[in-house]
Amino acid sequence: MKAKSLAYEEKLEALLVQSGVDRLDVQHQQFLRHRSLEFRFTQQQLRQLSDIAVDLVMWGERPLYEIWPEIETTKLDPKQRRQRLLQLMQQHWRQLQQTPKHYPPLPVTDGQAAQRIRRIDSDKDKLALGPCPVASTRTRCCNLMTLDAVENCGFDCSYCSIQSFYHGDEVRFDRQFAQKLAKLELDPERIYHIGTGQSSDSLMWGNHGGMLDALLDFAHRHPNVILELKSKSKNINHLMKADLPPNLLCTWSLNTPTLIAHEERLTASMEDRLNAARRVADRGALVGFHFHPMIHYADWREDYGNLFQQLTEQFSADEVALVSLGTLTYIKPVIRQLRARSGFSSKILQMPMVESDGKLSYPRSIKEEMFSFAYRSLQLWHDEVFFYLCMENQRLWQTVFGFDYPSNQAFEEAMKQAYLNKIHNREKRDG
Repeated sequence: MKAKSLAYEEKLEALLVQSGVDRLDVQHQQFLRHRSLEFRFTQQQLRQLSDIAVDLVMWGERPLYEIWPEIETTKLDPKQRRQRLLQLMQQHWRQLQQTPKHYPPLPVTDGQAAQRIRRIDSDKDKLALGPCPVASTRTRCCNLMTLDAVENCGFDCSYCSIQSFYHGDEVRFDRQFAQKLAKLELDPERIYHIGTGQSSDSLMWGNHGGMLDALLDFAHRHPNVILELKSKSKNINHLMKADLPPNLLCTWSLNTPTLIAHEERLTASMEDRLNAARRVADRGALVGFHFHPMIHYADWREDYGNLFQQLTEQFSADEVALVSLGTLTYIKPVIRQLRARSGFSSKILQMPMVESDGKLSYPRSIKEEMFSFAYRSLQLWHDEVFFYLCMENQRLWQTVFGFDYPSNQAFEEAMKQAYLNKIHNREKRDG
């Protein structure tokens, strides 16, 4: 018996590292080390416990070592007791996921976000123009083309996967971006919908390296291009003095003040985003709004309802080209990355997750409830604004909108035609 105990002790340190327990604070590490000697946890069981411990701390809930004594039972033999303890801990964790989360009045910040970004000017072999990196045949997709004017983002949204694609804390700018874009040849008979907000924020960097000038000139020279700048920034200084092409769409990703404060660190406030959109619309440019991700929490209905009301009061339907709806979707590497962040405080993973078209997301019932509420709340815009679901299964369309497209190509063509009609109507109105 002693030999088995010594053998496990020798193996334990390797098990702790392999299961990720070493990412926890000292008190958690000591607690799980002692409990492992008592219960002989496997690597998989330690991994489950360390994930639960990380989540509880990240969510601002009571830590694992405080909850454990309350659920521990001594009435079973050791093997049954171990399994029962794990089951009860997982039940507690899942119950927190299933219960709509409450955000405290003031967000907890890790104090690291503002210092983490380094700007780097680099040389790239070619212009980064291609299909949307999250496009999927498993969801209804608009076939947007993305232009990577910048790689990586300076904001710190808790749910964002951009950092998992690029270079950690480095934000990279292509020194030759303007020259490469000027040389790009396009088919004049084809309509292109190109966005720059997938690999970074479109506006937060301003006209760094002449980037915005190059994009606006590109849109002027190619009237068959619908150029979309997507942002969570209030930095519209350059747009206010530039010659804006009619085929430019300036869109903002919006969320409630609660979610911006807690989950969209360093971004502009809701009020600042709306003010920026209002000023751009006053200059004659078409605007649009992305509610992606909509996030389910205790006060979501009231908070989003107030936001939708502000939108319809501040913007007329003829100024708005689009509204998109979507929610949180994760791949497992992004979840691992979120859990690996030191001192990270966020409730973003405190949600019920089910398999959804190859990823993890909310159950369909929650999606239907949120998207339908949003669409009904914006009823004044239904006849003039193009509404769509982003990265969601086509089965949701009929429930939410009362219609669907038979294919991604049909969706893409309808979107482009709606945008072109809006652009032409604005041109006629402005003479």
